[in-house]
Amino acid sequence: MIKGQLTDTDRTEIVKYRLEKAYRTYNEAIGSIENGYVETAANRLYYAAYYAVSALLISYKYEASTHNGVIQMFGKVFLRNNIIDKKYGKTFNQLFSLRLTGDYEDRHILDLETEVLPLVEPAKELIDLVSERECKLNCVKLQ
Repeated sequence: MIKGQLTDTDRTEIVKYRLEKAYRTYNEAIGSIENGYVETAANRLYYAAYYAVSALLISYKYEASTHNGVIQMFGKVFLRNNIIDKKYGKTFNQLFSLRLTGDYEDRHILDLETEVLPLVEPAKELIDLVSERECKLNCVKLQ
């Protein structure tokens, strides 16, 4: 089903699913950190934030079909209009960059202490912000 053709009920269900997936993926990141899988942790932190931001976009009937599209739409709609604090845009961009480095850069090994751990709490804050916002707007109850 194309997002533009979603009913409000469909949209609410997808948003709830994506937010639940964001929390599950965040927990995968924490488990990866605990087990020393730094690149996997970076990947999972980004995807946790990605699922939350994509849920936010869907809830407002915006569509983006690529990662860059999600990042740009988040900035254009929510950050430039001061709906969401710009620090969350910075966090999202840092997570995206970290994931790309961990997934594709063969000459750079991610450092847990200086690159990954500083983004753990900001990633959780971004997910929580979207979740709380959705609970207020659409009565989507999570965790």
